[in-house]
Amino acid sequence: MNLPKVYFTREISPEAVLRMYEVLGKKLQKRVAVKVHSGEPGNQNFLRPEFFKPVIDAVRGTVVECNTAYEGERNTTDAHKQTLRKHGWSQLYSVDLMDEQDQAAILIPHGKHLKVNYVGAHFMYYDSLLVLSHFKGHPMGGFGGALKNLSIGIASAYGKAYIHGAGDPRKIWTADHDSFLESMADAASSVMTQIRGNAAFVNVMCNMSVDCDCCAVAEDPKIADIGILSSTDPVAIDQACVDLVYASDDPGKADLIERIESRNGTLILQAAEQLGIGSRAYELVNVDR
Repeated sequence: MNLPKVYFTREISPEAVLRMYEVLGKKLQKRVAVKVHSGEPGNQNFLRPEFFKPVIDAVRGTVVECNTAYEGERNTTDAHKQTLRKHGWSQLYSVDLMDEQDQAAILIPHGKHLKVNYVGAHFMYYDSLLVLSHFKGHPMGGFGGALKNLSIGIASAYGKAYIHGAGDPRKIWTADHDSFLESMADAASSVMTQIRGNAAFVNVMCNMSVDCDCCAVAEDPKIADIGILSSTDPVAIDQACVDLVYASDDPGKADLIERIESRNGTLILQAAEQLGIGSRAYELVNVDR
């Protein structure tokens, strides 16, 4: 069995992000969407736009985002555009707020809970996808990485509520928790199908708070920075990040592990593997050697 490769470097720099994309040997072509997290104003941990400039320039990509489904400064198109300018994304890149005008439905024939995923309408225009994720904790998901960026990140504002509610947006904060985690896997699978595998993933393991970059008031990181990973398999790269957290010799890892375990965070990995979009088994390739 040929296991998917996950590449790893301890260097954390803009140049290392580009190298970790290039080592994949997968050239993303035509119209390239680059999914980032624009960062909720007030959050101190999100990765700034300058950090990703070499790789975004290399793929000639368009930075893409969607509006949020909760109160804040990214929950309307006008507010989100202002945040994108405030944080410097609009000044450095072509930016597409994909659900600015509408949403599109992608069917999920074999979803565990969802039979359709609602994404920003503009997502359907792109031919390939580069997902640049800041791996860290998350108040609901336990952790956020490639799979969360594929699912919640590309969903429209309505689609986010739909995923959180496991198919019922009225239950955005009250749905069964495990059903929510599995619904994220459902949504991620639909995005992978739509993009026809023309995707690459880079996870940056630094500033790893227990909280997401969507939190305006976030805990400071306790665990030391670990490095950058890349893969063409979204399940494998997230699994590798979780494994590296557990393997860390930094005692600060305890808070992040507690966040992952208390939210049953690894369920999304199991569900996504069962849906056939990746493998929890992988080969870790250290590019520093």
